Amino acid sequence: MTWFLGNLDVVLRLLREHLVFSLVPVALGLLLAIPLGWVANRTATLRTVMTNAAGLLYTIPSLAVFVFMPAILGTQILDPVNVVVALTIYTVALLVRTVSDALTAVSGNVVDAANAMGYTPLRRFVGVELPLAVPVIVAGLRVAAVSTISLVTVGAVIGFGGLGLMFTEGFNRSNDAQIVTGIVLVLLLALVVDSALLLAGKLLTPWERARRAVGRTT
Repeated sequence: MTWFLGNLDVVLRLLREHLVFSLVPVALGLLLAIPLGWVANRTATLRTVMTNAAGLLYTIPSLAVFVFMPAILGTQILDPVNVVVALTIYTVALLVRTVSDALTAVSGNVVDAANAMGYTPLRRFVGVELPLAVPVIVAGLRVAAVSTISLVTVGAVIGFGGLGLMFTEGFNRSNDAQIVTGIVLVLLLALVVDSALLLAGKLLTPWERARRAVGRTT
């Protein structure tokens, strides 16, 4: 606690950096994964190819991606864009299957009813399928967000900012208090973001709350 209070300005700066490096890739990854998951859900072949490709991407070690990303993007080794792009790729890799599974879980009767009402495929997706898929997507998004918060710390090995710097600097200085503070803050950040996404999922699906309330009264 003494080290934390004595270095509060540094801790808050690293916490802000970690938050940006975590949330921006998660948001971008979700925006990309939704249309990709929709495409993957069109046919069995597309689903197999795209989900397998996404799974393969996620197996690539994060440190290797951070190192090679500058050569791919033409950026400097410590450019924050490298972290954002790399972690966006990991988020997409996690969420493509989730989005596809969520859309598959939507009742066929609901889809047929939307078709009978004259919905175009795009309108049906935006107005019917996607809202009903929100609970499953949010569950996957929570996993992706916590995973991304953890992966950001790996970037500290090659000099990126964020709370991971507290691990590397604490290790180099044999400062256990700095290391423990970094670990606790990463865990707390993951818990806060996970809770926020859980709350957002409930707010976006009021019909689920109504359904559960009806279930409790019957």
